[in-house]
Amino acid sequence: MKKVFTFIGLVSIVAFFNAQIVINEIYTGGGILGAAITNDFIELKNIGSSTSTLNGATIQYASSSGSFTQYNTLPNITLAPGQTYLIQQGSEGLGGLINLLNPNLIVAVFLNFDGSPSVGVGIGLALTSGKVALASNSTQITGPTSSNVLDFVGYGLANQYEGAGSAPSPTILNSITRTIGDTNNNNVDFTISLPTPQSTSGVLAVNDVRDLFQKSIFIKNSLVKNEEIIFATEVRDIKVYTLSGQLVKSASLKNGFSLNVSELQKGNYIVTGFVDNKPVSQTILKD
Repeated sequence: MKKVFTFIGLVSIVAFFNAQIVINEIYTGGGILGAAITNDFIELKNIGSSTSTLNGATIQYASSSGSFTQYNTLPNITLAPGQTYLIQQGSEGLGGLINLLNPNLIVAVFLNFDGSPSVGVGIGLALTSGKVALASNSTQITGPTSSNVLDFVGYGLANQYEGAGSAPSPTILNSITRTIGDTNNNNVDFTISLPTPQSTSGVLAVNDVRDLFQKSIFIKNSLVKNEEIIFATEVRDIKVYTLSGQLVKSASLKNGFSLNVSELQKGNYIVTGFVDNKPVSQTILKD
């Protein structure tokens, strides 16, 4: 797929071919009960070796098998190599451990391609399957090979994608993240990971989802061998999730400092809770 970018100022031919702003990370579980983060988000990144600018670009959205029906415009964006741009999207409003901090753009107004108005608090991205495109203008795209497509991600059971297959499905606790640059193959370029949204400042827009406090004051035994999770302090509203986002145990400890998990199979889990009314989260391995 041909990548096209708009530049401000004089840019060398070498910079034109090297600079590249792409969709770097997508999180779709925002605000769902048990989710890691309160809002969906899309993170853009310059993975090239020179500064690059987008002028008049849009983010366009479609269901897994539908046409692109909605979009939002982007302000002019100039990113240095490795720099990111964080776009906050919609929320289910039912849950989420933590809020995004200082996103570069909060999408409050989006448009329908049929001309009807559509004003809301961001696009609610489809959780497991959908399509997102970064386009150079507001012309409605039809698929990954449209001339104005800068980058295209089909995930889950999407019927359109770059390359031979779609990116994996995000979950309420995991995003899909670009890991090896841009080979124009969604199934190769993206993997499932814990969310790491970063604004242009380069600072995580949320605290590490795996460890919002120091681990030493949340869970003592991240390797659980004795069927009990041992907490270092009082914790409430405990929830245990599989890595795919399934809630498998919940408890509310008032004076206790351990939780029996003998019914859980061996494997990795994410444990969440509140310490001093602040959300905490940590991965464990039950052996």
